[in-house]
Amino acid sequence: MVLPNFEENLQKYAKLLVSKGINVQKGHTIVINIDVEQAPFARLLTKEAYALGAEEVIVKWTDDIVTRETYLHTSEERMTDIPQYKVDESLDMIEKKASRLSVRSADPDALNGVDGKKLAAVQKANNVAFDAQRIATQANKVSWTVAAAAGAKWAAKVFPDLATEEEQVDALWNEIFKTCRVYEADPVAAWDAHEARLLSKADVLNAEQFDTLHYTASNGTDLIVGMPENHIWESAGSVNAQNEKFIANMPTEEVFSAPDFRRIDGIVKSTKPLSYAGNIIDGMTFRFENGQVTEVTAEKGEETIRRLVEENDGGRSLGEVALVPDPSPISQSGIVFFNTLFDENASNHLALGSAYASSIKGGTEMTQEQLAAAGLNRSTTHVDFMIGSADMNIDGIRKDGSVMPIFRNGDWAF
Repeated sequence: MVLPNFEENLQKYAKLLVSKGINVQKGHTIVINIDVEQAPFARLLTKEAYALGAEEVIVKWTDDIVTRETYLHTSEERMTDIPQYKVDESLDMIEKKASRLSVRSADPDALNGVDGKKLAAVQKANNVAFDAQRIATQANKVSWTVAAAAGAKWAAKVFPDLATEEEQVDALWNEIFKTCRVYEADPVAAWDAHEARLLSKADVLNAEQFDTLHYTASNGTDLIVGMPENHIWESAGSVNAQNEKFIANMPTEEVFSAPDFRRIDGIVKSTKPLSYAGNIIDGMTFRFENGQVTEVTAEKGEETIRRLVEENDGGRSLGEVALVPDPSPISQSGIVFFNTLFDENASNHLALGSAYASSIKGGTEMTQEQLAAAGLNRSTTHVDFMIGSADMNIDGIRKDGSVMPIFRNGDWAF
């Protein structure tokens, strides 16, 4: 590493993720999902979590090469037969109210060339098997944080013009540290101020309770999105069922809610690549009628996005609407990260699939049937895709038909 003060900043980053991200408290169980390439960082995270009083830290390792070889050589039948002991382990972690820290550093092209049908089948099998974990997470029953670390293959994808692997990895770590406010003298205080700014926007939207949102942009996007009654706009900070604060995404620049999945009509086009299931999907166009995707195309990865929409229950509608100003730091960097955690925070985005139960008043205590009846999409998948641009306009339309500008030319209008 040639990045100045790297070890010091990595230590600050580890401390930030466990203290401000998942907010480790005495007696907590912590599950860390992380790539084997990031073993030194995993050790720092573990040490910091125990220093804050964690009762147990469980590290779950991933490896792109092993995953690829498994897809290439293990039968679809075996890969879609999820062992009960894995499901039971997941249920046990929910019972223990385990906090989850997912550190992403995967190669965006790791599964290029793997049979699309097999990829979709395995994704669906895992989504169904671990549905209880998704439900608990999306209802904030537990604390959870998604963060990033600089993997060599990912860094090469983001910075192909840099001469060496060391320079590429350093450049990516530099962006991670910048966007997560690690370079600030007091990163936690910087995050507190950032939370307050985002919350002020959410407060305005919550007071308005718009009936619909109207998205337009010069690329052909013209979409009407209905909003459910008593919807809630959330921002950086969340609170779990134990009344403990946490930050779900680090970095984050979004204010988000759930649409009424029955009232979505028009056309929307993606503006950034989507890294999904080890493949890159780009140039997507979706047509919605009465809340359902009736047509989807893509310039790259069309088979993958089609299978996502067509083969997952609830995959034909939306579960999230998120507002991110184009002047946000990640957007202004001009970097395409090929990683949803970063790219979604450079752009307004939507999500196919399940809505967060916390996006409606009383939703975290509702049954799945009650949530659906209230207009929140139920699904075993949740995949964000980016639609924002510097010329996007969004209007909030009240029930009486009056209009309030929310975004003008890609930025907040209030």
